[in-house]
Amino acid sequence: MTFGERLDQAMRQWGPLCVGIDPHPALVAQWGMTDTAESLLAFGETVIEASARSAAAVKPNIAFFERHGARGMAALERILASAREQGLLTILDAKRGDIGSTMQAYAEAYLRPGAPLEADAITVSPYLGFGSLAPALALAEEHGKGIFVLALTSNPEGAAVQHAVGPDGPVAKAVADAAAELNRGAMPMGSVGLVVGATVGQAAAELGLDLAAVNGPLLAPGVGAQGATPADVSRVFGNATSRVLVNQSRGVLQAGPFVEKLRGAIQAAAGAAAYILAPADEE
Repeated sequence: MTFGERLDQAMRQWGPLCVGIDPHPALVAQWGMTDTAESLLAFGETVIEASARSAAAVKPNIAFFERHGARGMAALERILASAREQGLLTILDAKRGDIGSTMQAYAEAYLRPGAPLEADAITVSPYLGFGSLAPALALAEEHGKGIFVLALTSNPEGAAVQHAVGPDGPVAKAVADAAAELNRGAMPMGSVGLVVGATVGQAAAELGLDLAAVNGPLLAPGVGAQGATPADVSRVFGNATSRVLVNQSRGVLQAGPFVEKLRGAIQAAAGAAAYILAPADEE
């Protein structure tokens, strides 16, 4: 089964929510923990337990584990393994982008079955050229994994690159078109997704991105703590909302550290995401 098929199944069963595992030091402290690798492991496993059978996926942010060195990475290994044991899809937020053998090595680190940091999907950066992602795309296809390519990110600085016009038109449009070509004919959707912030306003339309034609999952940060409204989501994604996977981190993680309270916040967020993304005739 492809990643696109597995994610579609999870979204239909549990709702279109991806829970970020972002153990910011301030949030770890709010949970009553000290800023250690051991705390990150406890934090992550609590999120996994609360998300299983309540959300479609989880998204650990690798940076918060890297800052603790080898012990932090060991914690991340265990968190990814726990998610697999629970049957919960993982999207590793690594934003890797490189060329040749280096990109191949990154792909093997995160997408090779049996790798210590194996995830179901990773985020990647196409800004060394979309073709530089070929090793990761090939390995993902071989092993039924997913790729989420940064296209229109929610940070204001991103526009300087993503809105720029290159030989193939706006950079973000070229990224979306390349993903659409890779997903052509896939059912129910392809495994090459895009990261598109729910706070980017009219950018997708103004740059000519056809998000429905991408035929892949659209990972959407910005709903929740960052303030994107249902109207914002409709404006950004238009008729592609059925493939939107809403990412929330702080908005639900603040409900921790107790599993039941956190699970309730996740289930409420999943329900709200499903309502926001529902076609008008289903509301």
